[in-house]
Amino acid sequence: MGAADQRLFDALRAAHYPPARSHVPAHITLFHQLPPSTLDELKELIRRIAADTAPPVAHLAAVYSLGTGVAFRIDSPGLLAIRARLADHFSGLLTAQDRGTPRFHITVQNKVAPQSARALRADLARDFRPRPLAITGLAAQLYRGGAWELAFSRNFRGRRGAY
Repeated sequence: MGAADQRLFDALRAAHYPPARSHVPAHITLFHQLPPSTLDELKELIRRIAADTAPPVAHLAAVYSLGTGVAFRIDSPGLLAIRARLADHFSGLLTAQDRGTPRFHITVQNKVAPQSARALRADLARDFRPRPLAITGLAAQLYRGGAWELAFSRNFRGRRGAY
């Protein structure tokens, strides 16, 4: 995300996500799990995609319930196209969870009592207005048994309207 959006969603996570479960900054998940053996291949593919792709247009569309948490829904056909390109490349390696079409979102609360989640959703929805969301690049994280480690990140460098 862009810096201002990252700060906003990191602050919301810090305020509402159970600290013992919060191991990564606010993010948009494209895949839940790729085999660690693909890391070098993924890094090269993302390098190429970022080099020739403009930042995708995206919008925060709604605040919604996760049952035991709250997230912001993201609409972005451009990000879906980027994800489809990655999914096609790794098609034989995707888990069942990653084979479907994702519902992009930013989770700001999870694994809390349903009544707490309902209260936060109502509070956030009260002043929510759909708006653009800056997506500036792609990153990969390595799972380290509870903690996560940034493997790499690349910013989009293509020109808007080039395609």
